[in-house]
Amino acid sequence: MGKSLTEKIIETHLVKGEMKPGEEIFINIDQTMTHDINAVMTYLAFEQIGLDRIGIKTAVSHLDHNLLYINTNTPDDHIYLQTAAKRYGVNVSRPGNGICHTIQSARFAVPGEILMGGDSHTPHSGSMGMLAIGVGGMDVATAMTGLPMRITMPRVINVKLTGKLKPGVNSKEIILEMLRIVSIKGGLGNVYEYTGDALKNLEVPQRATITNMGAELGATSSIFPADEMVFKYMKAQGREDEFKEMLPDEDAKYSEVIDINLSELEPLIALPHQPDNVVKLKDAEKEKVQQVFIGSCTNTSYADVAKAALVFKGRKVNENVSCTMAISSKQIYKSLLKDGYIDMLLDAGVRLLEFACGPCCAIGQTPATDGVALRTSNRNFKGRAGSPSAKIYLVSPETAAASAITGTFTSAEEILKDNINILDEIVEPNEYYIDDSLIIKPLPLEEAKEVEVIKGPNIKHLPIPEVPKENVILPVSLKTVDNISTDDITPASAEFSSMRSNIPEMSKYCYFRYDSSFSQRAKDMGESIIIGGENYGQGSSREHAAINPMYLGVKIVLAKSIARIHKSNLLNHGIIPMIFEDKSDYDKIELFDELEIDNLREGIKNKRVLIKCSNKNLEFYAKLELTENEIEVALAGGQLQFLKKELKERGIISE
Repeated sequence: MGKSLTEKIIETHLVKGEMKPGEEIFINIDQTMTHDINAVMTYLAFEQIGLDRIGIKTAVSHLDHNLLYINTNTPDDHIYLQTAAKRYGVNVSRPGNGICHTIQSARFAVPGEILMGGDSHTPHSGSMGMLAIGVGGMDVATAMTGLPMRITMPRVINVKLTGKLKPGVNSKEIILEMLRIVSIKGGLGNVYEYTGDALKNLEVPQRATITNMGAELGATSSIFPADEMVFKYMKAQGREDEFKEMLPDEDAKYSEVIDINLSELEPLIALPHQPDNVVKLKDAEKEKVQQVFIGSCTNTSYADVAKAALVFKGRKVNENVSCTMAISSKQIYKSLLKDGYIDMLLDAGVRLLEFACGPCCAIGQTPATDGVALRTSNRNFKGRAGSPSAKIYLVSPETAAASAITGTFTSAEEILKDNINILDEIVEPNEYYIDDSLIIKPLPLEEAKEVEVIKGPNIKHLPIPEVPKENVILPVSLKTVDNISTDDITPASAEFSSMRSNIPEMSKYCYFRYDSSFSQRAKDMGESIIIGGENYGQGSSREHAAINPMYLGVKIVLAKSIARIHKSNLLNHGIIPMIFEDKSDYDKIELFDELEIDNLREGIKNKRVLIKCSNKNLEFYAKLELTENEIEVALAGGQLQFLKKELKERGIISE
């Protein structure tokens, strides 16, 4: 029986475990990546581990998310991250180079390798035939030691693509269609492996839109084969010597097959406030649009921007619309500038922003009060854009450009009419502008040891959780609804992002937009438990959504279900993730109820605990969906304590 591409890559990296879906396995990691608003905690953790240098082939620290310096905090963070990278042997992609996922795939991704990144959209590099997995920052710190990493062996789902996209229909439509089919949590435990005749017409950046937003499915990763298209892209990047053909076997067996005919797709739109709330653009109720943002790692490749520019050519942004664009890298900008597309955008009235994430994570360009914003980015959670009252819609660059012209939802075909086929002429360059002068390469070890790691006054120590007690009585400090995102727990914005190196300060704003009284209430309680609904902690990988509650004394999150990355972050930072054995028990628990657990440590080992609600004379069971290794982490009080113990036992670090 043949193997999928995912299985082939895992097999060559397997250290321990059996490759059966749902089983815990340990794999070697080739590459890691971090970005600035999450990475400080990663490198603080790596410092505490006590190693002189990373133990993997390639690590990259990208300074790309928050380039809006509203105070001294963020520039101080960037100085810390740059000096820490020099000290420990990590590449640095400096501000102005571009967005992490675009740079990682263009300049570092290698077919057949495994990447772990401290951002949920790390699977972007799956567009190049590598297995790329988004994790929390503590997991990145662990991976950088060179120790094998635990993952759950995924189910591999084959997405078979046939046909060809019509002009004016973007690869964004493919992933929006996947979200419509699978839902925001339907991909849990899966890798989506794309095959089919349509791949011969899908270039790497188009594939990257799909693998990037595969994170919104809740999936472990998404991957395309390393075929002729990947070779073309790597040759255009001057990296053809690193190409390796990586294909699934022709008789590969998959857990499931999803068929999508690209010829049948038409412009789609994700309505507020979830990426899977997808309808046909023509069926969406028309809204007056106040803001259009064309940007993010998801949809500003050369071809994406060039097609948007052709829609704008000879036309103007509607007087009632604020239209901005953040191209994803300096490399892409230079190519677009040379070919005249930047002039088309400027002439239309489009405002160009930095080569950075920016508005995607609410760093600048917050929509107006009750505003309607169209964005080409990957998420439209309530408050994601910085305004809890705004309505965010997700569309392709072609649709975004057309809508910016008319001031309401409009397809590119409605603007270009019989000239729509002009968009089919746009392809990625055969040769990109290559300049790695904004990438700082690692120093030799002896030189690196002399580097001073500089910490600004806002950078505080990483809090270390306690080991679980045997018996606990925990008041309920918060009860949430379904689909709580990490944006709900740790708000996004330039202001809040600049606080993330200072947990005592950042924790004051934990759940700020969801329940502004939570932080003080949890602090007053001393120790507490949070009750969650379905898909608790979906969205961004930001581990602050676990660190802040831990700092405020939260010991357990008990939910109907917990998103993959957030569950790992909770565990890594000493909060025990539990699941209602009977989901109906969720309805019986309220804010301020007191939940009592005896023999908690024994319950963790047995993966099942009895919980008593003393003020209601109620008893019920919760289960722990943890592997044997994760149980050890839970009992140790988090990943850092567990990791240091393991490294000492191996003789890698001293007492």
